[in-house]
Amino acid sequence: MIVSVTLNPTVELVYDLESLNINGVTRTNHVNKFPSGKGLNVSRVATLMGYDNIATGLLGDNLKQVVESSLDEDGMHHQFFQISGQTRNSVAVLHDGQQTEILEEGPTITADEANAFIEHYDTLIADAQVVALAGSLPQGLTPDYYIDLMHRAQKKQAKVIIDASGSTLKEVLASPINPFAIKPNLDEIQELSGQTIDTRDYQAIIQLLDDAIFEGIELIVISMGADGAFVKYGQRYFKASVPSIEVENAVGSGDSTVAGIAIALDQNEDIETLIKRAMTLGTLNALEKRTGYVTKENYPKYFDQTTVTEIKRT
Repeated sequence: MIVSVTLNPTVELVYDLESLNINGVTRTNHVNKFPSGKGLNVSRVATLMGYDNIATGLLGDNLKQVVESSLDEDGMHHQFFQISGQTRNSVAVLHDGQQTEILEEGPTITADEANAFIEHYDTLIADAQVVALAGSLPQGLTPDYYIDLMHRAQKKQAKVIIDASGSTLKEVLASPINPFAIKPNLDEIQELSGQTIDTRDYQAIIQLLDDAIFEGIELIVISMGADGAFVKYGQRYFKASVPSIEVENAVGSGDSTVAGIAIALDQNEDIETLIKRAMTLGTLNALEKRTGYVTKENYPKYFDQTTVTEIKRT
């Protein structure tokens, strides 16, 4: 079973506009409202693909009914822990072939709430094969909290995927406890390494992934958008290529990729199948207007069009 953790979820409003009238009024009836957050997107995609999972995290009373009703409609299993603060909203405006996002900061978590969630979490991960810790941390929690959650899951023999960014990811990787997998995008891996990456120079990427900061991480998937991904698994390296598509909404494609990794680990699939599954789900999300959403019937077609090539160190 897969457990996804979203500590700072959001209710997302998406406005799909032909154009945006800056400093004026733009009217539309193309509005979607749904709960979002990296871990929630992971669980939604896993659910849509038919795999057992449960979504958990921290949820304020202000949007509890909205979130839980929507998750129920999507057929998702969820057990969120209620906090006193308010869950954040976010706004995505699709306009003129571009996308603009506005994200609220979110609630502040008390020490009592943080400790109580640990007990809640320990119960949920008892039978987990994979735990995905995904997204930003709300105020009141530090990267040490992610490290604690990771350690607790590993003691239960679960494989942990960390999908975070910035100082949170950097501090997690600096700890003596390593996640099984991380999925940075190109910008995030460049920030971590302090180097600019040429996606065509595979040997330079291999050398970059030999940096001590990545030591002990079994699986590293660098997502590169339309350029696919570069993957390190143990001491093996792979380049994934994805089919060319007309992108509807790329937001959530990284989360869908994480869902693919989680499903493959849960199903004990081989590394090349894992990579193809992860890339395919990322592609399927980009075909949809809704964030963190895939159409299962499209999976075989795009799986077959996704290629994986092993890259040898020279």
